[in-house]
Amino acid sequence: MKLRFCSLASGSSGNCYVVQTDSTAVLVDAGISGKKIREGLERMGAEETMQGLLITHEHSDHVKSVSTLAKRLPRMAVYATQGTWSHMEHTVAQEQHQVLKDGQVFTIGDLEVRPFALSHDAAEPVGYSFLHGGKQITIVTDTGCWTEEMKHQAEGADVLILEANHDVDMLRIGRYPWFLKQRILGDCGHLSNETAGKCLVELLERSEKQRQVYLAHLSRENNFPEMAYQTVKNILEDADYYIGDRIQLGILSRDCISGMCEL
Repeated sequence: MKLRFCSLASGSSGNCYVVQTDSTAVLVDAGISGKKIREGLERMGAEETMQGLLITHEHSDHVKSVSTLAKRLPRMAVYATQGTWSHMEHTVAQEQHQVLKDGQVFTIGDLEVRPFALSHDAAEPVGYSFLHGGKQITIVTDTGCWTEEMKHQAEGADVLILEANHDVDMLRIGRYPWFLKQRILGDCGHLSNETAGKCLVELLERSEKQRQVYLAHLSRENNFPEMAYQTVKNILEDADYYIGDRIQLGILSRDCISGMCEL
């Protein structure tokens, strides 16, 4: 039985991921239209096995279609921290409402789920690791810094979804107001391309594991895929690590469904 990952959208305008086994499927976030999510699930054959929607935090690019999906899929549970629930306007049926805590390991079908704390300007944000059949997928986006717990989770990942939100120079000279630039650059903001590269160097130094890394949550205003990829590649090569050796590197599109990653 294989563990699979697919991105339906990843970026500052909306985020939604699918994690799937042969018998269980879950969504991480629902920040795009319900129509686009349904189309993605139909394409993957995942709607019939969909058992959970896991929310990282309450910002609109992560929760836009929560209520719509919960109504369409009444057997699907919706998971979020108490802090996220308390700041999220979207409502779901009481029987679908599930509260989780970072560090609390639980199961959905045949998936083991491990939430962990992020550093973002939200009420109680979390990332997730998913384990099945000895394989692990870890999602680390919407965080302004790289903590020991995030490193620990990423170290075990066969597939790592890692934020590379912005290029610092593009952000600084761009049209965003100063307060927003400061927010993005802060410890409760978003990881830059450069920081993502440094995180991967540290990860390679800590672990001999072969892994696939996807750069995610790219800003429409302050980044573009070629820049994110080349910046990370340069930082890896400066540290004597090379794409294709112990690490494969890809980019998740803001607007398009990705190919299926299968472990």
